[in-house]
Amino acid sequence: MNLAIYGAQGYALGTYKAIKTLYPKREISCFIVTRMDGNASVLGGIPVKTLADYAGELSGEEKRQVEVLIATPDQVQSDIEEILENFGFRHHRRLTFARHAELMKLFHARLGRFLPLSALPVGCHMPFIRIYMAKSHVDKPLRSNVPLPEYVFPIQVGADRCDVRVADLSDNTGGHISGKNGNYCELTALYWMWKNKLMMAGSDDGEEGQYFGLCQYRRGFDLTEDDLLRLADNDVDAVLPYPMPYEPDIHAHHERYIKDADWNAVRQAIEELQPEYAEAFPQILGQQYLYNYNVILAKKKVLREYCDWLFPILSRTEELSEPKGWERSDRYIGYMGETLETLYFMKNADRLNVVHSGCRMLV
Repeated sequence: MNLAIYGAQGYALGTYKAIKTLYPKREISCFIVTRMDGNASVLGGIPVKTLADYAGELSGEEKRQVEVLIATPDQVQSDIEEILENFGFRHHRRLTFARHAELMKLFHARLGRFLPLSALPVGCHMPFIRIYMAKSHVDKPLRSNVPLPEYVFPIQVGADRCDVRVADLSDNTGGHISGKNGNYCELTALYWMWKNKLMMAGSDDGEEGQYFGLCQYRRGFDLTEDDLLRLADNDVDAVLPYPMPYEPDIHAHHERYIKDADWNAVRQAIEELQPEYAEAFPQILGQQYLYNYNVILAKKKVLREYCDWLFPILSRTEELSEPKGWERSDRYIGYMGETLETLYFMKNADRLNVVHSGCRMLV
């Protein structure tokens, strides 16, 4: 049976690369999208087609010989199933976040990179873990009622700009940049953690067993109890989501969201503040894999060092931007944060013990 992949962004491209590596005999005919807006015409060497065009090429019998793998975020998969049915495609299945995570684990393990957390032996010491989940008053309610693990604490981001409260914690207490949420997105929660949790006094020995992290309202790690027991005893420094691939590289991907002038600003900021990272920046931008969503779990000391590095760069970028960061509200700093997280942890891959896990998408 012929296989087509519904989707044409990092989620779908990663799926294609994994299937071609793990199941090389499986033929994939094309990527399918609703519209071509913002999508390449060719991805991974195969065509990208609109559903209407693809359906128009096939007879009814040919459609019955096509299997469509829906490789999109979970929240839109049910709508896509209905659309596929309307166009006469009867063989389709969802690539849920759990299936995608398992596929990525096997794919990267086969290639010997982006080590999965679940590949480590289960330890016997449960570390202190606290993950803050960025939540906004504009977030739509989840359709699924998924209880939060006891170590996840919702924190309202952009609380300084809103009178409505949607979480017990808010990012406008203590040291904060809550008013900048329009540009920084979930990173205002990371800043709050940096100033109010990660800088709290404590011995280095005590910090070795403490892990802090950031996730989003709909995006976070899918960690089992065994995964948590793997952290301390395997001396894990940081857990990141499996990176997603983009063609031809991650710079081209981010050009969709960030203007050249803003790229120039962040480049200059890095050159001024972290020249050794400036040397690595073109190489990182020129490869395909990006850590999405600003989701992270790390040792307290490691996360503090990352924030010590990250936020001065972002602050200087605001000063160099035209218009200045405080004169706008277009999320560009949040997008830059993804690239800078990729730069920092890929640059330090030999120094830090970084492992990876699937990213759960709640609907």
